[in-house]
Amino acid sequence: MKKLYILGFLCLLGISNIRSQNTSSLKGIVLDYFSKKPLSNVSISIEKTLFSTTTNGDGEFKIENILLGNYQLNISLNQFDSQLIPIKISNNYELNLGTIFLQKSFTQIQETNAITLTNDDLLDDGERSSEYTAGLFQSSKDAFLKAAAFNFSQTWFKVRGYDSSYGIISINGIEMNKLFDGRPQWSNWGGLNDAFRNQEFSNGIAASNYSFGNILGSTNFSTRASDYQPVSKISFSSTNKSYIGRVMATYASGLTKNNWAFVAAGSRRYAQEGYFEGTTYNAWSAFLAVEKKLDNNHSLNFTAFASPNRRGKSSPNTQEVYNLKGLTYNSYWGKQEGDNRNSRVKEIVEPVSMLSHFYQKNNTELATTIAYQFGHIGNSRLAYFNAPNPDPAYWKYLPSSSLRFEDYENAYLTEQEFITNGQLNWNDLYEVNLNNESSLYYLYEDRVDDSQFTFNTTMSTNIKENMIFNAGASFQNLTSNNYANMLDLLGGNDFIDLDQYAEGNAQQNDLNNPNRLIKEGDKFQYNYTIKAKVTNTFVQFQSTQNKLDYFVGFNFKNTNYLRNGHYKNGTYANSSFGKSEKQSFSNFNAKGGFTYKFTGRHLATFNAAYITKAPSIRNTFSNSRVNNNISPNLTSEKIITGDVNYIFRGIKLLSRVTAFYTKFNDAIETSFFFAEGLLGDQADFVNEIITGVDKQNLGIEFSAEYQVLPTLKIIAAGSVGQFIYNNNPQLYLESESFTNENSNFGKSFLKNYRISGTPQRAYSLGFEYRDPKYWWLQINSNLLSNNYLDISPLLRTDNFYLDADGIPFLDPETGLEVTQQQVNSLLKQEKFEDAFLVNIVGGKSWRINNYYFGFFASINNVLGNIFKSGGFEQSRNANYLELKQDKQLNKPIFGPKYWYGNQTSYYLNLYIRF
Repeated sequence: MKKLYILGFLCLLGISNIRSQNTSSLKGIVLDYFSKKPLSNVSISIEKTLFSTTTNGDGEFKIENILLGNYQLNISLNQFDSQLIPIKISNNYELNLGTIFLQKSFTQIQETNAITLTNDDLLDDGERSSEYTAGLFQSSKDAFLKAAAFNFSQTWFKVRGYDSSYGIISINGIEMNKLFDGRPQWSNWGGLNDAFRNQEFSNGIAASNYSFGNILGSTNFSTRASDYQPVSKISFSSTNKSYIGRVMATYASGLTKNNWAFVAAGSRRYAQEGYFEGTTYNAWSAFLAVEKKLDNNHSLNFTAFASPNRRGKSSPNTQEVYNLKGLTYNSYWGKQEGDNRNSRVKEIVEPVSMLSHFYQKNNTELATTIAYQFGHIGNSRLAYFNAPNPDPAYWKYLPSSSLRFEDYENAYLTEQEFITNGQLNWNDLYEVNLNNESSLYYLYEDRVDDSQFTFNTTMSTNIKENMIFNAGASFQNLTSNNYANMLDLLGGNDFIDLDQYAEGNAQQNDLNNPNRLIKEGDKFQYNYTIKAKVTNTFVQFQSTQNKLDYFVGFNFKNTNYLRNGHYKNGTYANSSFGKSEKQSFSNFNAKGGFTYKFTGRHLATFNAAYITKAPSIRNTFSNSRVNNNISPNLTSEKIITGDVNYIFRGIKLLSRVTAFYTKFNDAIETSFFFAEGLLGDQADFVNEIITGVDKQNLGIEFSAEYQVLPTLKIIAAGSVGQFIYNNNPQLYLESESFTNENSNFGKSFLKNYRISGTPQRAYSLGFEYRDPKYWWLQINSNLLSNNYLDISPLLRTDNFYLDADGIPFLDPETGLEVTQQQVNSLLKQEKFEDAFLVNIVGGKSWRINNYYFGFFASINNVLGNIFKSGGFEQSRNANYLELKQDKQLNKPIFGPKYWYGNQTSYYLNLYIRF
């Protein structure tokens, strides 16, 4: 036995000696090509092996014990061009690669200078609406996510069909999603592209170092001043989208000898008229970050930014209106004293200030931030009291209103009047008000004054050589004042604060102050305050092994809401004034995943999560403007999701295939509209609440990049999905007619209807050419299909085909009871035509001494194809007889309202960096 031990020891010694004689090491340093500053966290890997490392704070790296042979060294960093360097490892020789320079990638130049537009100004404030927020920020080089952000977004494409409220956007760890609806307000940092270029993106439910995240992923922007590369930059942009011009300037000092760092940025965006008629745009932006490095472990960073902006909205329209006035028609504006005046303007002024403390020692990092945000959001609109509707596209002013009576003469006259004029007549509104004691027409805004304090702290530490522990905690405290603010009495002296749709005492918007005379600048109509508090904690473990990486994370979140009504509404006299019952939600979430590395090139990953999501403020209170009522069957939404990925990383080919599945349960949806045909022949302005909504999203994503030549790359990406309602939820209506409690209209038969707001299939194929002389060109062809109209849940209830006595309507053509087949045929969901879009993007850069000049240009929808990007059914005709009669008309009066995408549009950016 002793001899065996000696023999084994000698064998091990011999193997060790052989290994030491047949291995070697390499080292080097990586610097930014222009600033000559060291780059940290650069990924250094040897192709076809498991050898990898990252650069330290001085840009240095070293890999040891490499077997002898010839290899390709891959050097990569987000936002920089990667390099492949052939190396030869010789016996007992340390290979010193010296200084390696990385240059900012053309794609990063594209992302940094690309126009970021939000389309929330397309919201319809009346009936059901469709909202899309562009701006899928991501630092990954995944071809699919880039296609989603820059090519598919023209059609309001949503990754995996998820609403933006399912993604977490944070700045220095401070969550920026609004508690009102869960969506981020991108405009709060609009125009500050360069200032918000440092970001960490986690796709889907993958691990994130800054938060537990959500199913759409998480993006954390870092504004730590010392992280910015020293730069002075000025850029000028021209476009024909929401705005027509932008000027932007950025300065970053880098870390000075006195351990200070400064970053300042500002921009101006403007348009007298954007792509749609009458849409003005006026935005300013400013940003400041100052950091003081106290010692090797501690640093303080102060950040402040603001982006006050005003922009005119554009209207959704029926097809009849588009046919008469064109695809850029907007009914919200008209001429006043020679100038365009838009009645619906969105104004956002919400500055943010943050103070962050960073601590780093050995393998532990701790980041703590306190933030305060205040300001207001206002959405203006034109209103009227006991007077004709001023909307030029109101259904009574269109030819279809006469055609239903076969009055062709009046239909022709109406058509010519609408074609010739067809815009708001501000002069007539002033004239009416001057001839009355009180204003019959007035301009007001739905105003939200928010103030929010937020605290967040996150920790990351290496508890073992290959294991990272992340933890974090946050607290949000929101006070939100909501009221109607009188902007302009349009020549009148005052306005009596009454509800024109009610009678008797119900007309009083505030019974505590009846018949109050309103002046400009007064609050009226509704006035309440929401108090919200959210406490959030998470822990996460990440482990990296030679063959297997895995992570697991847990999250606990507590949410509290309270409404305090300041007016005693006449319709809801018993439930509008004073404090509501406190609503509290406790949510526990868990997620995990692993990556198995078959080789350095072939990887498979699996992720899964169970998430419960508290309802937003909007969905918690059924109609917070006028009462304290809570949505029926109120509960947290439950989400089960998972995805499986296969990734191939070859020398020339980089590809990913993902299969995903998500099931949503117990969601709540609310909307407001005027409906006729309720319970037989009743008409009312109603608040619709749908509870217990289940949805199912499943599909496949794929992407591939093939390097045909050193200068030429072929890029393909796509997604095939199916996003459907998965049950028949309960529908309730609340209105003047149903004041004591929500009226249960029974089930809304939504199961298997398609979810709207996004194409469910998207494909992209293109190529990218990068010339060694620093010019580049990318052309993409994109096909987007299976986009559907947003359906009306009220039309899918029994109310649609049953009369007030509970018996089905008699079909006027057959005299027989309406059948289910007839109902299904009438309610068939509209599928939009496919959209085929060709986009071209390119640029050129020059370096003259220490100056860097360049331009970036893009042309979207080069062929000028016309396509619908969204739309919704009107719920006005709430029963079978009325809807069938309307649809039988050549021009339906209450047909769907649509949004059309832009035809050919361009964006040009010129910049100087020094």
